[in-house]
Amino acid sequence: MTDQATADPTMTRIMDAVQLGRSGAPAPARELLTALWDELGPTGDALHRCTLAHYLADLQDTTEAELSWDERALAAVSQLTDERAQRHLPSLQVQAFLPSLHLNLADCHRRLGNVGQAREHLARVGEHLAGLPDDPYGESIRAAVRDFVADDPTDRRG
Repeated sequence: MTDQATADPTMTRIMDAVQLGRSGAPAPARELLTALWDELGPTGDALHRCTLAHYLADLQDTTEAELSWDERALAAVSQLTDERAQRHLPSLQVQAFLPSLHLNLADCHRRLGNVGQAREHLARVGEHLAGLPDDPYGESIRAAVRDFVADDPTDRRG
């Protein structure tokens, strides 16, 4: 079995917009992803919605807007199954999405001064770390958690 992604025009559009944003054009990338979000609608494919919202959060101008998109990503992942994720990429496990999604939410809440909510999401990160693969992705998330905790986020007020 290979671990090659299955061709998916929507995922291609998402990743093309993400690359545009990473290449220094965040506003056009945000516009493309927002238009795609509108196309998908609230009942669109959960993998598409989760992925899109996750990346769209990074393109926001305010922490409040970022938090809103991170919340949408978490809501979408609750509707995602391993079977659906693995139709796109055979190695994907929904459980492995959760530490990153909760870490993003903890970070937003920390920056907004919502210490209790930051702690809650950080605790959820810890609950899901065992679901991370033992690969570069898993290690990158574990390193991000270590960095987050080292910064003592629960004592920062924004």
